[in-house]
Amino acid sequence: MGKLINRRKFLELSALSAGAVFLAPRALSAPTTSGVLLGVDVLSALGFRHLKGKRIGLLTNPAGVNRYGRSTIDVLRGARNVRLVALFGPEHGIYGNEKADVPVTDKIDPRTRLPVYSLYGKYRKPTPAMLNRIDAMVVDLQDIGSRSYTYVSCMIRAMEACFENGKEIIVLDRPNPLGGLKVDGPGLDREFKSYVGMLQVPYVHGLTIAELACMAKNTKGSLDISASVQKAGKLTVIPMRGWKRSMTWPYTRLRWVPPSPAISTYAAAMGYAMTGLGAQIGGFQHGYGTEYPFRLLTFSGKSPAQVIEALRRYNIKGISFRQTTARKLKGGEVSGAYVVVDDWNALRPTELSFYMMKAACIFAGGNVFRDVPASKESLFNKHTGSGKWWRELQAKGAAANAGAFVDSWAASALAFQKRTLKFRLY
Repeated sequence: MGKLINRRKFLELSALSAGAVFLAPRALSAPTTSGVLLGVDVLSALGFRHLKGKRIGLLTNPAGVNRYGRSTIDVLRGARNVRLVALFGPEHGIYGNEKADVPVTDKIDPRTRLPVYSLYGKYRKPTPAMLNRIDAMVVDLQDIGSRSYTYVSCMIRAMEACFENGKEIIVLDRPNPLGGLKVDGPGLDREFKSYVGMLQVPYVHGLTIAELACMAKNTKGSLDISASVQKAGKLTVIPMRGWKRSMTWPYTRLRWVPPSPAISTYAAAMGYAMTGLGAQIGGFQHGYGTEYPFRLLTFSGKSPAQVIEALRRYNIKGISFRQTTARKLKGGEVSGAYVVVDDWNALRPTELSFYMMKAACIFAGGNVFRDVPASKESLFNKHTGSGKWWRELQAKGAAANAGAFVDSWAASALAFQKRTLKFRLY
């Protein structure tokens, strides 16, 4: 017992030193379904006492549910001592029915009659007028474990606004679908910091959304506010219970609720880390718009067998390919190379993307990255985060030394893990 008590004490002290109020759910009973209590479940089990007497705004979307699948919106609305007065929506809106990269407008929610403030429209950061309605903002967003996904950026902008306006921000933690041990891929060069990726973390970062919040609050330069405001800001983290870093999503036994339209399954979330960068430019498609998003690789003019043969030559550990046919969501079928994960522990998820870029040059018969419009180059680098890789790719095309970059990023990922141990909550 002594070791367990010390570990708990360490977690509490780590979170407090990280500028967060850590709410250790030690007195909670064991869950009856999944072995994981989400942050919202812990909040409920603690009687919502941390929201009592406060006007609450909630930043969430359809994946913001408790372990039984009930919307966090309804959980808070149904709590007798919670006064929910406003909703805030990220990209895709609070109901997840808005298209990617399309501005969303403010509105009155027809179901709850609450005002919905869009943080992916005219404003990306809550305004003082929005925040005047609330005393604290609760965040319940499901991240997917890859840096180029806007929900963490949405939370960061909300943190900045809350700190600047003297409002508390309360982050309800949720699992990283890729687990908490896998860290991989290029870091983010400061020059490419954007809403696509605001935190300087490896592409696959291995942290939960609450851990990212703790890191952001206590890392110089991570928030675009003054150091004194950042230090004084009040961040409260409500952690999960029962989640372990070794758990990828299937081991949580939680039902998958798509955090955005294209991430329809856990397989898609895993695929996003593997193929999302490789299909940015160059000619590869990764199954977007099919029943296998981010897992089905195709290249115009090349058969599935040719795609498989080309990618097998790179001997990427942990994956294999099989030819399959998928339904298109708008009708019809497409055949391609499905990416099979054989050994998640051996796999460096982003590695495939960089070999896809080399293969694209071979398939195209020349360097398809050499004459790229500035706008596409900029977006590519914002997603990838590495200017050095772009220069290598432009200069050498198919001869680019992806292996050397992958190895160097692996070393950087290990250093990142060591640096961020103090922000781990589990």
